[in-house]
Amino acid sequence: MKAVERAKLVRSLRQESRRLRLLVLVIGFFLVTLTFVVVSKPDALLFNLNGRLSVDQAPRSLLIRQTVDDAQGQGSAAQDPKVVDDVDEGTGEEEDEKRVLTSEPEQAQNEEKTTTSQLLGSGGEGEKKGKDEGHQHGHHKMTLPTVSNYTIRDTEDSDNAKQEDSKSEVETKLGAVADKSDANGRSRQQALNNAGWERKPLCDFSNFRANVCEMRGNIKIHPNASSVLYMEPASSKRNELWKIKPYPRKGDELCLGKLREVTVKSSKVAPECTKYHNVPAVVFALTGYTGNLFHDFTDVLVPLFTTASEFNGEVQFLITDMAVWWTNKYHVVFEKLSKYPLIDFNKDGDVHCFKHAIVGLHAYMEFTIDPSKAPHNYSMVDFNRFMRRTYQLPRDTVSALGEIPKSKPRLLIISRMRTRMFLNLPEIIKMAEELGFEVVVEEANVSSDLSHFSKVVNSVDVMMGVHGAGLTNCVFLPDKATLIQIVPWGGIEGVCRIDFGNPSEQMGLRYKQYSIAVHESSLTDQYPLDHEIFKNPLAFHKGFEFIRQTFMDKQNVRLDCNRFRPVLLETLDQLNQ
Repeated sequence: MKAVERAKLVRSLRQESRRLRLLVLVIGFFLVTLTFVVVSKPDALLFNLNGRLSVDQAPRSLLIRQTVDDAQGQGSAAQDPKVVDDVDEGTGEEEDEKRVLTSEPEQAQNEEKTTTSQLLGSGGEGEKKGKDEGHQHGHHKMTLPTVSNYTIRDTEDSDNAKQEDSKSEVETKLGAVADKSDANGRSRQQALNNAGWERKPLCDFSNFRANVCEMRGNIKIHPNASSVLYMEPASSKRNELWKIKPYPRKGDELCLGKLREVTVKSSKVAPECTKYHNVPAVVFALTGYTGNLFHDFTDVLVPLFTTASEFNGEVQFLITDMAVWWTNKYHVVFEKLSKYPLIDFNKDGDVHCFKHAIVGLHAYMEFTIDPSKAPHNYSMVDFNRFMRRTYQLPRDTVSALGEIPKSKPRLLIISRMRTRMFLNLPEIIKMAEELGFEVVVEEANVSSDLSHFSKVVNSVDVMMGVHGAGLTNCVFLPDKATLIQIVPWGGIEGVCRIDFGNPSEQMGLRYKQYSIAVHESSLTDQYPLDHEIFKNPLAFHKGFEFIRQTFMDKQNVRLDCNRFRPVLLETLDQLNQ
């Protein structure tokens, strides 16, 4: 028994000896590794226990590249621009992310040459409210434009396409850029946001309707040279050049042909500034189709509201191809959107310096705003409210019938004097009055006094008229008012709904569309009833110009009051609700 116990004891000692040698090896390896890290990579000691780096303590030579999976962004990747989320270092939340940290001496030397105040000052003015709110939750988003297959011109887009193809994956640099002694007291998050803008392409040409360039940093606008220069440091390798006509009719050469082209490019050399601005700049064009009331709104006023209203008047407008009579007509709109005098881009000889600039206007479908893409999710309801306040209109919403004693519902008929006229206007007025309406008749044209006309429109409960620019005055109607559009013969119901039906409903108005019958069209005076224009009007859809000349310029309306009466009766019922 003693021999067996002795053998067990020997085996036990051997096992303990092996464990001891293994422990000594592990401890030795750890000490060697620790010694190597301390000597060769002292920055590694700055990490705390959860693997995150304190931004206040991080060396400037560290480059943190980060990608965050966004389930919502992936779901809409086919139609929306890519979004890269930069996570605030102070949240402490665990997220699925990948961080690559590298120490680059050359980058550290370059960054040491740039003071913190310069970095922070590169885009402070004009920060969007939505982004400020996002910072409170520890995130800010940077939207990256995608390349569109839509082309404007071969000569212009061939160069711009090269810029799109050369875009690499955006790397958001998170560095220690907060200087506690900064006189303006700007936050680290603003500086990190500016670093993101430095990596973002200057222009987005993916929108089918409008090209827009937006920059934050050191920007010089030189009207004499028709150029907008984004100043780069000497070490930068960026080389971007874009050509843009800042009017939202992309692809329409008839419209854009005579407009001034603006060059937007990155540069390391530029003339000295002669004027400094502490507010953002918005550069856009007039002329085009302006002068037609509908195009005044769909091409300029709605896009300008979408682009500039977020700045609350703290924005400078620079207008190419400026028409003074037009800016005078809408002076109250400009005064509401900007506190500063307009700059005539074509005639200005200064070199203007900004920290934030937008070239072009955000535009979507005709006479509408896309809340999912517009800054701060602006909508046509916001635009309708903006127009009522700009022209100091008293009514925000219609009153139910009977709410105001002895008052009748008011009906405004938009009359026309040249084309698409009502041929039996007295009969229409009589029928409407018999139903209980108080009828007002007004003609809307380019010379109309908007201050007066807006008050007339705002005073009514229902507005009706044949398809045309005059219906654009629906922007002055109170909420829940009704717009009735009379559609001429010719199979143009789709165009009419796009131009006024969808926009009016998006403003919070009620909308009705009445398509006239053959016997209500003056085309019966020009063609026999068995003509193809009545049997198959779609056969005459040979381009918009042909449609306009055939069904709009040469047609008037003789409204069948018995056929139209139910439309007004239904409108009265809705006013009772």
